[in-house]
Amino acid sequence: MSVPIPEPKIFPCKQSTKLAADIAEAFGIPLGNIITSTYSDGEFQPSFEESVRGSRVFIIGSTFPNSDHLMEMLLMLDAAKRASARHITAVLPYFGWARQDRKDKPRVPIAAKLVAKMLETAGATRIITMDLHADQIQGFFEKPVDHLFASTIFLPYLKKLNLDNLTIASPDMGGSKRAYAYSKALESDVVICYKQRAKANVISHMELIGDVQGKNVVLVDDMVDTAGTLTKAADLMMERGALSVRAICTHPILSGSAYDRIENSKLEELIVTDSIPLRQESEKIRVLTCAKLFAEVMVSVNENKSISSKFLM
Repeated sequence: MSVPIPEPKIFPCKQSTKLAADIAEAFGIPLGNIITSTYSDGEFQPSFEESVRGSRVFIIGSTFPNSDHLMEMLLMLDAAKRASARHITAVLPYFGWARQDRKDKPRVPIAAKLVAKMLETAGATRIITMDLHADQIQGFFEKPVDHLFASTIFLPYLKKLNLDNLTIASPDMGGSKRAYAYSKALESDVVICYKQRAKANVISHMELIGDVQGKNVVLVDDMVDTAGTLTKAADLMMERGALSVRAICTHPILSGSAYDRIENSKLEELIVTDSIPLRQESEKIRVLTCAKLFAEVMVSVNENKSISSKFLM
């Protein structure tokens, strides 16, 4: 006797409404009806305006700071749990607070672990996310985690550019594994940037390991925040004789003076996904949508089908 497939329903968090709508369209169902009431002091209350009893609910929202985005996801998970949803999947295109995945000095939190436990406690029975800051964050969860890779989006774009003398670069030592994976897929060379930080988001020194003379370089990273590392690396590589420097970064946080740095840098273009909506437009920033990738995985999850083909690296 076959097990019936529960009815899928997709609901957006406010910060990811556009992406959620694109995912729902690619999935083939309309977005669910949800309203949010806000009190004068800033407290808010999401409410499902349709039944979710027995359904497989997908709640889509990136949890980038401020903390209201995470709180909204938690409240919606709790609401779905209390409304008797059968399965509740938290779809986090960008998993915020992931940079705090270990104790790098005494008396600090491991925020990524805390957020994982909060999501599970609120009611998530499954997590779908993309390009975690560190792969081992999956181990902070006791529920299934589908960790997708934006390489399925970026690699076809890079191949279409048909760049001669292509070299993949990592902007720091921690991203070397990702850079090597891209270089293997593209059959290219690899260079690594070694940097020292004075404090968070402030680079005191950077050196280049490898030769970029006469090369078209593509920097690869999971996120771009202030863009200090990327732009410094791009300028350094052009000084060392690179023909061009591009960057691909999954999550465009782009805080502080990031847009100004990008505009004034020697980066030819910055290629990102729409996991986080851009605060402003830029001629140097190209956005590739991740909606189709998430929709295809969500369909497979709902129909209990394998998603291993979505993991290119």
